[in-house]
Amino acid sequence: MGYRIAVVGATGNVGREMLNILEEREFPVDEIVALASRRSLGTEVSFGDRTLKCKDLAQFDFTGIDICLMSAGGEVSREWSPKIAKQGAIVIDNSSVWRMDPDVPLVVPEVNADAVAGYTKKGIIANPNCSTAQLVVALKPLHDAATITRVVVSTYQSVSGAGKDAMDELWNQTKGIYVNQAPEPGVGKFPKQIAFNVIPHIDVFMEDGFTKEEWKMVAETKKILDPKIKLTATAVRVPVFVGHSEAVNIEFEKPISAEEARDILREAPGILVVDKREPGGYVTPVECVGDFATFVSRIRVDPTVDNGLAMWIVSDNLRKGAALNAVQIAESLANRGLLKKAA
Repeated sequence: MGYRIAVVGATGNVGREMLNILEEREFPVDEIVALASRRSLGTEVSFGDRTLKCKDLAQFDFTGIDICLMSAGGEVSREWSPKIAKQGAIVIDNSSVWRMDPDVPLVVPEVNADAVAGYTKKGIIANPNCSTAQLVVALKPLHDAATITRVVVSTYQSVSGAGKDAMDELWNQTKGIYVNQAPEPGVGKFPKQIAFNVIPHIDVFMEDGFTKEEWKMVAETKKILDPKIKLTATAVRVPVFVGHSEAVNIEFEKPISAEEARDILREAPGILVVDKREPGGYVTPVECVGDFATFVSRIRVDPTVDNGLAMWIVSDNLRKGAALNAVQIAESLANRGLLKKAA
């Protein structure tokens, strides 16, 4: 016997990817329902070889639903996640609304899978920010081996992290430039031209000069991995459709060589090491699209600090950064016998 699953926000990039990954990983599903806002009522989405017609979230009865995968944005989640949880479903939410709530576990299964048991307080489990998810997957095994004290990370984040409209904006600007149509910066998702450009600004600015995206990486890494870790981030949007990249410098309490780190990461769950010191001996965003893994390349000693390493981390942000992580959380619940039905 399998489970009854609801996917809220099924017409969005991440919602569609959740449906794909549930099918690809053969998650035991007896019944699956695609939900969205009323304006998307009847919109068709795919689940394997089946076609699902979206139902109206506001009219749906969640009684009997085991898991609700929520990817409809913060406002929808704030209103609906508690209501859905009260009807008995475990909500796995992809927005930022619940991540720092002390009564809601923030989970990356390769890092802190046992934390899923904390869902009982509110019936909600939070998915981390896409840039945080791939970072902590790589940091966790190294932290266990040599204790991380400080991390400096610069992100190179694809436009899909800002939704379908952002992907369309990059596409339209790129096409327009080739036919001498000047982009209109500030009209769409981005405050400046995104085609053939990079923008050091994701989410809103905070009083200290960092953006909220950068703050999320700091706060979420501390909650998921270790509150003692010091982390500073610069988040940058780049003209890439899918796949986030990160240049990371790590300081450790104990000595660790590049060779030791490479061996540790090769054995770590969810990671593929591609690190040849030659042209092309690393992974780029284009190559990671559609893959479940977090890729680590360019592992080397950082000679500017004691016990320092530098590396390059790449992952499909729609998968590990969002949809895959949510499905892995569901798998963790099932594997620990925390769902009502036996798979």
